[in-house]
Formats: sequence, structure tokens, C-alpha cells
Amino acid sequence: MRKCDVVIVGGGPGGSACAWELKRQGLDTVVLDRAAFPRLKLCAGWVTPQVIEDLKLDINKYPHSFMTFDRIHAHIKGLKLKLNTTQHSIRRYEFDNYLLGRSISEVHQHHVKKIERKDGCYWVDNKFCAPYIVGAGGTKCPVYRTIFRESNPRAKELQTVTFEYEFSYDWEDPDCHLWFFMNGLPGYSWYVPKANGYVNVGIGGMADKLKRKGGDIKTYWRKFIELLGTNGKVRNVRYEPTGYSYYVRGNVDKIRVDNAFIVGDSIGLATRDLCEGIGPAVHSGIEAARAIVHGHTYDLQDLIRHSAENRLLGKVMERLMVGRQR
Repeated sequence: MRKCDVVIVGGGPGGSACAWELKRQGLDTVVLDRAAFPRLKLCAGWVTPQVIEDLKLDINKYPHSFMTFDRIHAHIKGLKLKLNTTQHSIRRYEFDNYLLGRSISEVHQHHVKKIERKDGCYWVDNKFCAPYIVGAGGTKCPVYRTIFRESNPRAKELQTVTFEYEFSYDWEDPDCHLWFFMNGLPGYSWYVPKANGYVNVGIGGMADKLKRKGGDIKTYWRKFIELLGTNGKVRNVRYEPTGYSYYVRGNVDKIRVDNAFIVGDSIGLATRDLCEGIGPAVHSGIEAARAIVHGHTYDLQDLIRHSAENRLLGKVMERLMVGRQR
């Protein structure tokens, strides 16, 4: 039996950010993840400057693929907009492994099956025990399933589904491109180049709207890769896309139950305009750690709801993506 101060279930950015902050404050922390790191993680790999600030990362010392954009090209129903903004791209395969290692926490590859609370501690599969537990395991997080699902059910209309592929490619266009609502997709498509010769392309949309339209995300995908070939962004690639699903932010009612906390995609915190999840995961992970260390309220009311720097644009995009406020 491994006893510690805090058990974190999930080693992605939310879990590693939480572990990093806890270790900085001297707490004995164990991270559990069903995967061995480094591991493949589907994600456009879009990182905001706020993430870099929250993690106190020195990008000049980051040893892996890191690329900065000074603008994003948005394509909306025939209109082409150049948005001057500073954003970054990373490869999650590298980024997540780096953050987990930087946390200097004890990490175990372990598929969590059972969580119980007894004698003032959380017992995980009778192998790990701690007075605090943090759920950072994404949409299928066992901490959410065991402790939070009944009091904090997810809204199906806030579920997003994606289909994407990241691959080695000698790209020519160094800018990030986003295509909104193309061919009636209730979402957007992206082209995100990465340093060291990689690119991520994908599409994402609101699952409930797709279902009501009778649409199949694979049909939208085929149309999107045709566009990439036509406009010369990507040529002669044999795509092997994979899909996954997560939730954008709604009314998060329960984020703490006794000494159990939940962060990131386990709650459903992705922004409501661009469905960006890394920033909210990192922020919530750090806030959960601070609540544990200092004993204060775990509150995410200050967490941003939009990725767009322009507030009006963010609200417009939210309305088009999600619909009415929830």
C-alpha cells in the first residue's frame, strides 16, 4: 500500500500542473495514469500565452517542438480574416511527458477501477491511499464517474466530437488556419503546423447538432482533406485519423466533494467558442492544488469561458457553436 498526501488520477496537463504545484509546496504526491508516458494524445496542440504564464515555463529552455504564431487566418463562409494574436503550438506527445516529468512526482502506470473513502482517506484499488484525491483523467475520469457524476451530470448539448490526424510533414505554410462552419459543420476545421516538421489537421463540432442534422463527422472530414489538397496545404498524405470527444464549459455545479477535487476535461471546462481545453485544465489543476495546500475554497469563477481575445468575437462564436447560454 502506497500512502501519500494526494493521489492524482490522470497525468495530462491538468494533473501534472496540479502535481507540480503540490510538490512545490512540499506535499507527497502520486500520479496515476493508465498510459505509459510519453503517449499519443489527440489534440490540435494549441497553447495560449496564459498557459505558459500559469506554468511559469521558460520557452527558451523547453527542449521540444515549440512554435509561435503572430497571427491566425480565420475563414468564415467565404470571408478571410487575419487575426493578429500570439499563440503557440506544441506536440502533446512531448509536452505532456515534459510537464509530468517536471512535476517531480511519483508516477505509476495504473488503470484505476475502484475508489472508496474510508477512515478519512481515499483508497484506490487497495493499492494507493491519500486524504485527498484529484480527478484529472479526462472525459472518462474514474473520479468523476465514482464521486461527481450523480451531482454534476454532463449536458449532451455541450459535447464536442473531433476527428484529426498529426503527422510528420514538410509543411510550407507556417501559419495557423481555421475554417468555421464549412459545408454546414457545426464547428470548425484546423491546420496547425508544428516545429520540427509536424502538422496537425482536424475537424470538431458539437455532437448534438451533428446528430440533429443527420451528419457524419467522417463526411465532413473527407470534404476537409479535399480542401487541404486543393489549396496546397497538405498533399499526397495517407491519412489515418482518429476521433475523440469531450465537453465545453457549462454550469459546473460540483467541483469538490469533501476532499475530492476534479479538474480539466473531467469536469468539462473547454472554452465555449473554440473548445480549447489545455488552458482551463492547467488553471483548474493549479487552483485545486492551492485549495488543498492553503485550505481555501476551490473556485473556478474567474476561469475564462472564451479563447478569443476580442470579447465580442468570443460571444458571437459561442452563440454559433453552442447556442443559448447554459
